[in-house]
Amino acid sequence: MAETKKLFIKTYGCQMNVYDSERMAEAMGGAGYEATETAEDADMILLNTCHIREKAAEKVYSELGRMKALKTDRPNLKIGVAGCVAQAEGEEIMRRQPAVDLVVGPQAYHRLPEMEEKIRSGARALDTDFPEEDKFEKLKSRPKAKRAPAAFLTVQEGCDKFCAFCVVPYTRGAEVSRPVDRILTEARDLVERGVREITLLGQNVNAYHGAGGDGGSKTLADLIWQLDKVDGLERIRFTTSHPNDMQEDLIEAHGTCSKLMPYLHLPVQSGSDKILKRMNRSHTAESYLRVIERIRAARPDILLSGDFIVGFPEETEADFQATLDLIKAVEYGQAYSFKYSTRPGTPAAERPLVDDAEATDRLQRLQALLTQQQRDVQNRMVGREVSVLLERQGRDPGQMVGKSEYLHSVHLDAANHQIGEIVRVKVVQSMTNSLTGVLV
Repeated sequence: MAETKKLFIKTYGCQMNVYDSERMAEAMGGAGYEATETAEDADMILLNTCHIREKAAEKVYSELGRMKALKTDRPNLKIGVAGCVAQAEGEEIMRRQPAVDLVVGPQAYHRLPEMEEKIRSGARALDTDFPEEDKFEKLKSRPKAKRAPAAFLTVQEGCDKFCAFCVVPYTRGAEVSRPVDRILTEARDLVERGVREITLLGQNVNAYHGAGGDGGSKTLADLIWQLDKVDGLERIRFTTSHPNDMQEDLIEAHGTCSKLMPYLHLPVQSGSDKILKRMNRSHTAESYLRVIERIRAARPDILLSGDFIVGFPEETEADFQATLDLIKAVEYGQAYSFKYSTRPGTPAAERPLVDDAEATDRLQRLQALLTQQQRDVQNRMVGREVSVLLERQGRDPGQMVGKSEYLHSVHLDAANHQIGEIVRVKVVQSMTNSLTGVLV
C-alpha cells in the first residue's frame, strides 16, 4: 500500500473558511493524505486565506516566507494557497513566492486532487476559475468519522450586494444557493456522525434561494423548516445575514421554530444614513431598527450581534455619533468592530481616508460601549436557566464547556455527562466572555 502523506491546513478568517478547510481535507483524503496538526511534519501545506482583514495579502506573503524555510530543508514539501487571497492575487502569488506549488480559488478547491497530481510531476498548478460544475456535488462523499456536536454547513456562497468596502463579490462571485435536497443529505450525514447543532453558512445567507425539487426555489425559512424535520438535529443557526433580506417568513420562524436558536447576527456597519449610502448598503438606520423591532416582536429574548466599521471615508464625528446612538437603541449581546482599511479593487479604495488617530479613537469609544452592552446582557443571564450543548472538556477535572441557546460559552461541572448532550443549567456567574453555571 502507498504510504499515507500528511496534510497541514492553516485556516484564516470566517466560518465558511473553516467549512472549506474541512472539505479540502476530505478531498485530499481521497488522494492519500491524512491531517496533521503541525506544518513541520507535513508533506503538503495549504494556507486557506481570507481577504477581509487589513493587509491580508501581505500577511499571507509573510507566512509563505516562513514556510519557504521548511521547504529549503525538505525539497519534496508542497505548498499551496487557497481561499480569497488566492482568488484575488492569482499568478502574483507564484511570481512573488516561487516556493508556492499551487494556487486555488474558493470555487475550485474540489479540483485539488488533480492539482496535487500535477505538482507531484514537478509542474505548478493555478486554478482561480468560477467553474460551472457544483463543487459540493463533486465532494459529496464524506468520511464517516465521528464529528464534534456542532458543525458548519455552507448553503449559499457569493454576494450581489457590492458594498463599497467588500471584496466578496470579486473573490467568491455572484450569489449561488445549493439545492435543498443536497443540503438535507449533508445535514443527515452530519447528524449520523454525532452532530446536534448545525450553523448554516453563507456570505449573504438570508438571500438563500435554493432549488426545492418542485420546480421552484425555496427561502431560508423554507430550508429551516425542512431541517426542523431531521431527527437528531436539535439546533439550527445561520450566519451572516443582510438587513434587506430579513423577510417575514424568516422572522416568523424565529418565533415558531423551536430548533432555530434565539441568536441573530445582523450586520449594520454604521448608524449614519450618509455613510450607509456611501457604503452602498441599501438600507437606512431607521429601516434597520424597524427590522430589529419585528424580530424582537417575534422572539423577545433573542440575542443580537452586529458588525461595525468606523473611520469609513468621509465619516464625521456626527456620523460616528449616529452609530453610537443606533448601538444604544439596539443593545447588542455580541459584536464585531473594525477600523476601516482599504481593500484594493473596491470602490471605497480610491476615497480619502479619515485621520488614523481619529479613527482609532472612535474605534476605542465604540468598543467600550459594545463591551459594556455585552457585560450587561451577560449579567442579566445570572439566575436564569439555559440549555447547554456540551462541546468539550474544560481545564479543571470534571468541568465541561458548551454553548447556550444564545451562543454564550458556559462552563460547568458535568463529570457524569458526555460531549454532545444537551443539559439544563442555571447560570450563577458572568465572566468576561463566558458564563458559569450549575446543572439543574
